[in-house]
Amino acid sequence: MTTPFLKPKPNVEFRIIDTEEMPPIVITQNEQDQPKVVINMYHKLWISLNRRVIAGIIEALQEKMDDILTGYLKEQYNFEKEDREFL
Repeated sequence: MTTPFLKPKPNVEFRIIDTEEMPPIVITQNEQDQPKVVINMYHKLWISLNRRVIAGIIEALQEKMDDILTGYLKEQYNFEKEDREFL
């Protein structure tokens, strides 16, 4: 059963590259403005040694993004309240 208010999970594009010029892992967006993860095999030893740390970054990243977005929403809400008081 699907709920009309829930958006479907976006497809995450994964790319594997092998170049000295790029960092080990990059999270960016593709041409359709969806998440894209680039894994650079040039750094496969470093990625392998840090695989558990990299996996643990996801939880910390979610918390940090939540903090940032909550701050933004509070700011926008305060602007909205100020606009209402001005009218």
